[in-house]
Amino acid sequence: MAIRIGSVEVPRVVLAPMAGYTNTSFRKICRSMGECLLVGEMVSSNALEFGSKETIDLLKMSEEERPIAQQIFGRDPKSMAIAAKIVYEKMNPDIIDINMGCPVPKIAISSKSGSALLKEPELAYEIVKAVVDAVPIPVTVKMRIGWDKNSINVVEFAKKMESAGASAITVHARTRSEFYSGEAHWEYIKQVKDAVSIPVFGNGDIRSVEDAIRMINETGCDGVAIGRACLGNPWIIRDIDEYFKYGKVVSDEPTYKERIDLMKYHFKLLKEDKNEKLALLQIRSNILFYLKGMPGSKEVKTLICKCRSEDDILSILDNYLLELENTTSENL
Repeated sequence: MAIRIGSVEVPRVVLAPMAGYTNTSFRKICRSMGECLLVGEMVSSNALEFGSKETIDLLKMSEEERPIAQQIFGRDPKSMAIAAKIVYEKMNPDIIDINMGCPVPKIAISSKSGSALLKEPELAYEIVKAVVDAVPIPVTVKMRIGWDKNSINVVEFAKKMESAGASAITVHARTRSEFYSGEAHWEYIKQVKDAVSIPVFGNGDIRSVEDAIRMINETGCDGVAIGRACLGNPWIIRDIDEYFKYGKVVSDEPTYKERIDLMKYHFKLLKEDKNEKLALLQIRSNILFYLKGMPGSKEVKTLICKCRSEDDILSILDNYLLELENTTSENL
């Protein structure tokens, strides 16, 4: 069952944006797994306004990635409106998403954007209104539940974003001060869902299809946004999508060969999208996630981190698969 965000129909599963990871290569992989709303890694409104080539290059996407949202961040309403127009003209996404949840110091403290805007709801309102007025596509907001445990204001904040014209909200159920530690406070997702009339997506601690089902049942949220759990395991999108469609998970767990084949394919997509040096840097960090939980992978991870060429990467992966096939038939 699809969800309507403004004029756009989207699946109930969202690939949450992650800086350095949710580029077009990884998004294509996630889309191949199942139906999901893709979100591009966040870009700075100031960088877009001043024509940063590196930032504009991040707006790359393909038609096969639709429906797709592009996330922007900043704290000046005029700059955010200009950035939204640039994104719309250069990328033509289906949705513009505004980041009001990023906790990292560079964003939240140095630039006073991201989750820092939770402390300035009036400014946040002006930002959303300016972006809504600037582009003819739906505008959504991703937020946290508050700056810290003493200033949890997510319900009032969400209502304010709705009144500013936001068409949907994603709630990461932690405060900024918690970053990604401890357990997410899903009860606040339910409170937001009960308080607004626009779609609400829950985010935080979804590591399996069972977690997604539990979040939907406990909070009543319309859909789920999955971030870090997708790294090295994009099959989680397939599993949750299948459950939403069929009431059960249809596919089997990926085999070791399927995992290693996907690592190679991911590398291929990165090389097509970026220069070889950057592709090599990015695939190394991605492979570390793919290898998580695989037998005997500790030594392989060490070798991968030392790789300086494509041939080195492929040779290590081929030898590792051969070793797995020789030592066990389980999961093959």
